[in-house]
Amino acid sequence: MPNIPATTLDQWAVLAAVVDEGGFAAAGEALERSQSAVSYAVQQLQQQLPLPVLEPKGRRAVLTEAGSTLLRRARAVLADVASLEALAANLAQGWEAEVRIAVDAVFPPAALLAALGQFGRVCRTTRLEVVESVLSGTTEALLRREVDLAVVGAVPPGFLGTRLTTVDFSAVAHPAHALHALGRPLTSQDLKLYRQLVVRDSGSRRRLDAGWLGAEERWTVSHLKTSIEMLKSGLGFAWVPRPHIEAELAAGTLLPLPLVEGGTRRLDMHLVYTDRDSAGPATRELARLLAAACERDRRPSTDG
Repeated sequence: MPNIPATTLDQWAVLAAVVDEGGFAAAGEALERSQSAVSYAVQQLQQQLPLPVLEPKGRRAVLTEAGSTLLRRARAVLADVASLEALAANLAQGWEAEVRIAVDAVFPPAALLAALGQFGRVCRTTRLEVVESVLSGTTEALLRREVDLAVVGAVPPGFLGTRLTTVDFSAVAHPAHALHALGRPLTSQDLKLYRQLVVRDSGSRRRLDAGWLGAEERWTVSHLKTSIEMLKSGLGFAWVPRPHIEAELAAGTLLPLPLVEGGTRRLDMHLVYTDRDSAGPATRELARLLAAACERDRRPSTDG
């Protein structure tokens, strides 16, 4: 193999600037260097490679096919190095390398996505693991210290929680479901005669049957989205958190059941630290963003 001198990351960064800015002069302005310094860096790079990366085309120099391939790989390396440097800076400031959070599946998805979007922009180099859990599964994640934060309904003994929001549940079914066809207010006895859809508790120790009325037919699924799709297909009725079915309620593909009582339920959602004293800044920032997202969701109804 020929003895090829090593190129530098700076030389590849300069080449990328020349390509992105459309020329040596513009690249010099973007990099705050003289045009001669930019030209020299590219010239040195070219001399250290066994094949040309630029070729003249009219009054401009453009990438060769090989140069395009090499620069594409170089950009990936430059991005990795930038990420590594950012991670080192974050770690020097005390940012954690990873944050884990368990979120009960009933939590409003819009608030969760808003908080995660902000977190991704603020803590760019912190890895994030989101554990989607149901009922006691979230509590187990806390007790086993598998997560740093949890969003739960009931705060387990031994922990302190801060209320984030209240989730409203409605008993719903497809408009063509037999329960709607009865044409009168419904009692719990009416519901027991029809199939109820229930989302399985994700905990391994306790199996909670929250909301089950003792219906003769019960179908249990693992995911809330599956339950909603089954409701839309007319396969049963269920209590569903309203933030997850706003579109279906607006479109009329799901309708609230006219229950005499208990047609709606409310669940307070709380934010709980596994160990607040040892929580790092990224964990605390995620907690702050979740609270802020929930506050924004509450504001329109409060102002109105």
